[in-house]
Amino acid sequence: MNTQPKAIPTPPPAELGPARPRVESEEILRGNSAVEIDHAGQRYLLRVTRENKLILTK
Repeated sequence: MNTQPKAIPTPPPAELGPARPRVESEEILRGNSAVEIDHAGQRYLLRVTRENKLILTK
């Protein structure tokens, strides 16, 4: 017999757990095209590209 395992239904996103806090990028950038972020002793650069996308680099 060739039986396939039953697919487990994926719960909708609302049932995955508590919602994460959401912050608008304008709140972080404050009119700048890039900001430095210190995290765990490391410095990261968050910047906006010409295509208006965000890039986070170390």
